[in-house]
Amino acid sequence: MGALANQSFAKMNGIGNEIVVVDLRASSIPVTPEEARAVASPAGVHFDQLMVLQKPRLKGTEAFIRIYNNDGSEAAACGNGMRCVVRQLFEATGQTAVTFETKAGLLNCWQGPASDLYTVDMGAPKFGWQDIPLAEEFRDTRSIELQIGPIDAPVLHTPSAVSMGNPHAIFWVDDVNAYDLGRFGPLLENHPIFPERANITLAHIVDRDHITIRTWERGAGLTKACGSAACATAVAAARLKRANRIVNITLPGGELAIEWREGDDHVLMTGTATFEYEGRFDPALFSSVA
Repeated sequence: MGALANQSFAKMNGIGNEIVVVDLRASSIPVTPEEARAVASPAGVHFDQLMVLQKPRLKGTEAFIRIYNNDGSEAAACGNGMRCVVRQLFEATGQTAVTFETKAGLLNCWQGPASDLYTVDMGAPKFGWQDIPLAEEFRDTRSIELQIGPIDAPVLHTPSAVSMGNPHAIFWVDDVNAYDLGRFGPLLENHPIFPERANITLAHIVDRDHITIRTWERGAGLTKACGSAACATAVAAARLKRANRIVNITLPGGELAIEWREGDDHVLMTGTATFEYEGRFDPALFSSVA
C-alpha cells in the first residue's frame, strides 16, 4: 500500500505556503511521486509542499527531509516548509535548535527572536550559470537575457538568476500585481533556459529595506509564499546594490525577514509557522497507486 496509507500528518502553513508534514523516521519505505500526487488530489489534502522526515543519514542531524511539490516532483529546498517542521519538532521536544539534512545540504534551524518566530539558515546562494543551472553560459547572472512578449516591447525581461538549492528567476517590476503571473509563470518555469525548470518571481523594491514579491513556484504553481524565493530575491537585490543585506520581504501570505550574512554568505530566513490540524491519510487515497 506504500508509505503513506494510514500515516498521521500535520497540516500547516508558512505565511500561506500550504505545507503537509509527515514523520516517517520509524519507517524504511520511501514515498513515491505517485503517492505525493495522490495526497494532493481533490480527495486528499491540498499542499504546495509535502515535507517527509526520514531516518537521519548523518550523525548530528535530526532527520533527512525529502520535499515533494504537489505535482510529485521533488524540491531540494523549502524555507516555509522547514519552519513548519521546526515548529512541530520544537513543540514536541522542547528543543530550540536543530540540524536537518536535505538535498540542498545541511540546514540549521533555531528559535527566532520571539516564541512564534523560527529561523532557518538556508545556506549560501549560488550564482554560477552551471550551478543554478542555466542551459547556456551567462558570465553575469545578476541580469540574464530572457523576456516574455514582443522583442521591442517585452512584458517581462532581464531577470536575475540565483540558486537557493533550487533555481530562481527574479523579474524586477513596478507593481507585482500588474502581471498575469498565472499565465506567464508556466511559460517561464518551463523555458528551455532552465533545464531543471525554475521558480519565477516578480519583485518590486519599495526601498532598501523592503521588497514586495509574488511567486510562481516550480512544481506547485501560484503560491501565497515561497521562502526560497524571498531569499533569492533579497540576495539578487543586494547584488544589484538596490537593497541592503537585511530586508523585509512582503509576500501575499505575510512577511519574512531575510539576512544575507556577510561573514559566511549564508542566508537566514525568519518567519512564523501556523498549525492548522492533524489527520491520518485514508488508505483509499492510494488504492490506484502501483
